[in-house]
Amino acid sequence: MVVGMISSTVSNFFSSSLLLLLLLLVVFPFGSNSEDLKACKLDSIFQFGDSLADTGNLIRENPSTPFAHLPYGQTFFNKPTGRCSNGLLMVDYFALAAGLPLVNPYLQKKASFVHGVNFAVAGSTALPLDVLAQNNVTSPVTNTSLTKQLDWMHSYLRTICSNKRDDCTMKLKHALFFMGEIGGNDYNYALFEGKTVSEVKNMVPRVVQTIMGATKRVIDYGATRVIIPGHFSMGCLPIYLTGFQTNDSTAYDKFHCLKDFNGLASYHNNKLKQAIKLLRKENPNVIIAYGDYYNALFWVFQHASLLGFDETRLQKSCCGTGGDYNFNVMQICGLPRVPVCSNPDKHISWDGIHLTQKTYQIMAHRLIRDILPKFRCGSN
Repeated sequence: MVVGMISSTVSNFFSSSLLLLLLLLVVFPFGSNSEDLKACKLDSIFQFGDSLADTGNLIRENPSTPFAHLPYGQTFFNKPTGRCSNGLLMVDYFALAAGLPLVNPYLQKKASFVHGVNFAVAGSTALPLDVLAQNNVTSPVTNTSLTKQLDWMHSYLRTICSNKRDDCTMKLKHALFFMGEIGGNDYNYALFEGKTVSEVKNMVPRVVQTIMGATKRVIDYGATRVIIPGHFSMGCLPIYLTGFQTNDSTAYDKFHCLKDFNGLASYHNNKLKQAIKLLRKENPNVIIAYGDYYNALFWVFQHASLLGFDETRLQKSCCGTGGDYNFNVMQICGLPRVPVCSNPDKHISWDGIHLTQKTYQIMAHRLIRDILPKFRCGSN
């Protein structure tokens, strides 16, 4: 009897260990640096977007933003860099996997842009501010939209290309462009300013059209590899779980995420994928990959325990205070005396709006695994 119990315990232990090993191989299929991405011989990365990718533009526009203060950046940099996390972002992991330096923000004076430029600004919208105003939506964080980021790119390329078409085509031949994630703030601002999910869905075609227009513009400059990310499952974030908390249990899914808001993200992503499919037909010589941020994050929730996250804190922010989700919009991370957890690696959410470095790392490796075959790097 005892022998049988011991045998069963040992068997369960090795089964669990094997499952964990296989899971880790799935998460990090290319080793710590995703060596296979180096086969693409990328020489630069150009990033557009918002706070999911900003490496320091907003804090130069507005040095008083909470993102300019510790504990932002504490895990990797031991100082704030403008990244809306405790450390690295997904674009950083792509750069490391490609063997490139981290991409500097466009507004950083005297920075090196030899290996690309980050135009993303935390709080940015896809739609210009005047278009948002037509929908009675304001942008409280920054005046920068995707249009302005494209103008920055134009100004930068004029400094490195002797002419728009031929010279830029050669210089951008081995560049990777991230067109976003962008558009999430258009919906965030509208929802928190009182619009319904149905009303916000009406904004989606215009947002997707704007992203496609921006992608066409970078292709016209000579981009040959473009990743267009979709949106996160926004209904899983503490800011939404707090702001739209309800006693109606049917409003939540099995991960305790709000169904309606995840439905909005899925609606946007489906429209985006349809537009990408058409854009590929129009540009058969350009690799245009969809970045599945939605399912990458959901995968983390599905395997949270095996990945080392604390299942009692999956819906709680690491840096923040108050309520069921450790989030209070009036006492956000980066403000004085707002507490931070002792181990961010146990949390999926960093500040209730953005994710932890560990979450971004796992997602980036999954995205690389998904996108790499589409890049056809072996033919370079």
